[in-house]
Amino acid sequence: MFIGHFGLGLAAKKVAPSVSLGTLFIAVQFLDLLWPTLLLFNVEHVVIHPELGGERMLEFTDYPVSHSLLMAMVWSVAFGGIYFLIKKNMRDSVIVALAVLSHWVLDLIVHFHDLPVFPWASPKVGLEVWANPVLTNVIEGCMFISGIVIYLRTARPRKGVFWVLMALLLLVQVSNLFSPAPGSVTALAWSAQVMWLLVGMAYWADRTLSSSSSFSPGLG
Repeated sequence: MFIGHFGLGLAAKKVAPSVSLGTLFIAVQFLDLLWPTLLLFNVEHVVIHPELGGERMLEFTDYPVSHSLLMAMVWSVAFGGIYFLIKKNMRDSVIVALAVLSHWVLDLIVHFHDLPVFPWASPKVGLEVWANPVLTNVIEGCMFISGIVIYLRTARPRKGVFWVLMALLLLVQVSNLFSPAPGSVTALAWSAQVMWLLVGMAYWADRTLSSSSSFSPGLG
């Protein structure tokens, strides 16, 4: 799942209007932002199957730190706790913490049986919607479009930057479906770092058009 996570981040603006879209994007994609760095440090592992297409191309053999349920809960509490220390807003802190945890829940729906529950000797789970690519993309597309609609009813972004960001998200989604397999795990890990660019654009796009309000480049 890719744009589905971002769709949820967009929709979350309705319940947390004071939280920047950039922060919401970090939250909903935190596990996937962490994962490629752990790949680079050889802490977690993936096997690339160039002969297979779509989601079957990557075999997630070992990612207990970023994608086990227990660690997802730990990351959620840590992210929400750090946000609270900075912003002193308990409600928004809980929302961003739940946004972090939402990543594992959404992954559970689509993944094959590769998501660990614990980071050690764990059973692995997944509802395998990925086995039906059409259904997978319909679900993600509906989440993404709904997120855009909800966000635009809540926020007043910089429209130009916002729509470029949405186009880039769609471009990455299509690229994930049709691009050839990466040449190596290292190449995969570095290419995944492009998500930080999307996060940066989200902070920029979420700047209000109102001259009466100010923008802070921090976590808000």
